[in-house]
Amino acid sequence: MAQVAAQISKKRKVADGVFYAELNEYLTRELAEDGYAGVEVRVTPARTEIIIRATHTQNVLGEKGRRIRELTTLVQKRFKFSENAVELYAERVQNRGLCAIAQCESVKFKLLNGLAVRRACYGVVRFVMESGAKGCEVVVSGKLRAARAKAMKFSDGFMIHSGQPTRDFITTAVRHVLMRQGVLGIKVKIMLDNDPTGRQGPKQTLPDIVTILEPKEEATVEVPTAQEFGVPPPAPVAAEQPIEA
Repeated sequence: MAQVAAQISKKRKVADGVFYAELNEYLTRELAEDGYAGVEVRVTPARTEIIIRATHTQNVLGEKGRRIRELTTLVQKRFKFSENAVELYAERVQNRGLCAIAQCESVKFKLLNGLAVRRACYGVVRFVMESGAKGCEVVVSGKLRAARAKAMKFSDGFMIHSGQPTRDFITTAVRHVLMRQGVLGIKVKIMLDNDPTGRQGPKQTLPDIVTILEPKEEATVEVPTAQEFGVPPPAPVAAEQPIEA
């Protein structure tokens, strides 16, 4: 019985992963010009809620909510949801300078509009660092100017490359641009700083940060004293009673 339950949960995990991957791929293509920055799926007993994060939420909603209703109908028919079983919402990205997906799309559209690679990448790196990031790295690879392909890396700030903190502090996005000379690959990595509120970054700090505490102030000893351990203390001396006349 336990083996059957494990197989069911495994199939459900695979099905949920395939659903998320296909939904994310479709929304990436459909909402690329509207600053699409990711999607979150929340499953409740009543219905499935799909939250679309974007920098231009008004374009995602459309005029009088027309576009979001069209997207809801498409998702409902493609994944065979029942009537009113799925609902789509649009959420605005709080700080687009710390969103790797939004900045990767920004580099992509700058290159498509004919801007030079160096100028486009340096502009994005500067904007990310001004938004409060701890580090930023942009890599563009492909046939940039000559016939021979190469890669150009633009970085600023502090960046880590291994360990668990890379999963907690670094957001990564990859996009491909079809140019006249060929396909260019764009990779953006942003290292977030820790934030106790959890809004602009993870709450925890990096594990290699050492906090030096201030030493406690000890009371000064004015008169030196000596204490013998293992010796019983002397018996208290009884107070002398006054002699009555």
